[in-house]
Order: sequence, then C-alpha cells, then structure tokens
Amino acid sequence: MITVEALTKTYGRGMTAVDDVSFTAARGRVTGFLGPNGAGKSTTMRIIVGLTPATSGSATIDGRRFTDLPNPGTEVGVLLDASAQHAGRTGREILTIAQRTMGLPRRRVQEMLDLVSLTSDEADRRVRDYSLGMRQRLGIGTALLGDPQVLVLDEPANGLDPAGIRWMRDLLRRFADGGGTVLLSSHLLHEIEVVADDLVVIGNGRVVAQGTKADLLAAAGTVARARDAAALALAMEQAGLAFTTHADGSVHTEAPPEHVGQAALSARVVLTELRTADGAGLEEMFLELTADTQREGAAA
Repeated sequence: MITVEALTKTYGRGMTAVDDVSFTAARGRVTGFLGPNGAGKSTTMRIIVGLTPATSGSATIDGRRFTDLPNPGTEVGVLLDASAQHAGRTGREILTIAQRTMGLPRRRVQEMLDLVSLTSDEADRRVRDYSLGMRQRLGIGTALLGDPQVLVLDEPANGLDPAGIRWMRDLLRRFADGGGTVLLSSHLLHEIEVVADDLVVIGNGRVVAQGTKADLLAAAGTVARARDAAALALAMEQAGLAFTTHADGSVHTEAPPEHVGQAALSARVVLTELRTADGAGLEEMFLELTADTQREGAAA
C-alpha cells in the first residue's frame, strides 16, 4: 500500500506545489491520480519515489520511505518520464544495466522485452531512434523488471497507439488482480475510467475528491437538455433546483433525474436529454471538480 499523509511541497518564495495532500493506494487495486496540468500530480509522485524531498508530511510504501528500501526496484516499479532514458544506449543495454544493478538473473532482460513486445531488432536499436511509444514500452519493462508489488506510473499511455493502450490497460489490470498496487496518472481520462478502481482528484495542489470510481461517478448528479434552454433554466429556478448551465445548452444539477423531470413536466418543457451525469463518464466529473483550475477554461 502507498500511504500519503499531509504531504506539502513548497518552492522558493512560498510557491506551494503540493498542499496537505493525503490519500492511499491500496493493494489489489488501480488508483487513478487525476488533475489538470500543474495540479501537483508529478511532484507528488516524485516525492513518493524519493526524487523530490517533501517540505512536510510523509509518503510511504508499506510503511517505509522509498529511500529506505534496500533494493527498491524489486519492490516498487517506477516510470515517471519515458524520455529520460539514456538516448545513446540500446533498449537491451538499459534493461541489462537495471538487471545488474538489482542483482537479477540475466533471463529477466529477455522476459521483459517479450512482455512489452519489443523485437530483437528494436531491443538492439539506440533509444534515440525509438518512438515515444517504444520508449514507454521500454520504461514499463524496466519498471516491471524486478517483479515489484507496487507500480508508480506517470502518463504511461502517452505516445502509445490504440493497441498499445489496450495492452497496457490489460497488463495493469492483471497486475492489480494479482495483488499488486498501481498508482497511475494520465490525461487520457477514458483509459483511467476503464482501468481504475479508485480515484484521487487534485487541483491547485490539493485533493478535491477521492473515493471509489463508482461512488464518485454516482455523486456527479444529473444532466438535462431541452429544445428551449431558457425555459428549462426557468423551470429549474421555479422548482428551487440549483444548477449550472454549460456552453452546449445542457444543465447540470446535483438533484436526481426524477426531480428534474418533474420540474420540466410542471413547466411543460420538452426535454431532449435527461440522464445521470455518470453517463458522460469521468471527463464530466473531472471538469466539474477542477473547474477553477482549468487552464483553457473548458469547464467554465
């Protein structure tokens, strides 16, 4: 289990990247770590794996700091930046160096190449000539080399084609189903929605929501749309239902669908859409929770 407690990281003259963040990533589950760019996800992950010191708070793996693990690669697999691999070495060399550093059998190198579907020709090619997707595969292979029980992955699907994304999703699901712990960040919200069991949503360095995926999506409320958007808004107001109007003409409310339907019926407003918000999936919930931190204003 990964346990993060009251984690804070401040830079320079009071710039706070992570602000009192607490959550757990449980064994046997995939925890999706979500937030807009600059929300503090990568900083939190770097603190968990000992690359960045925390200003206060703690991050432990089964009760121990990453830097206190005697052979960390055999307990925690890490992929934070696939492009950070040595460009002048081949994929096989990078895996071999990691294998020797961890004191593992040499056969593990070929096993990982087979696992991540890098051919012999690709394995003997210098990393500078790899596509981003190939670097991601190599990084995942390096993370799994020591047969760890915990994975910490930052944007592992970045650069993968649809087949690669499906492969990664299945791999992580098998890993968690086998008792492993996965902490996964990604901007590909659909992929998180498909594979994650639990969600931690962060904005401006603070946790804005966390829980099981099912619970968070169920609490997302109701979405409605009508031929006459203004009439629907008036009906909602008359019924005393708080709501938000989106640019596409739909409204979102925390009220259950039956209350919205009754308000529309009473006002003789024809609805063209009425559904629970989780029907729109993770993206809608994410935009609602992080509306104040969206750089492009997509959730305004």
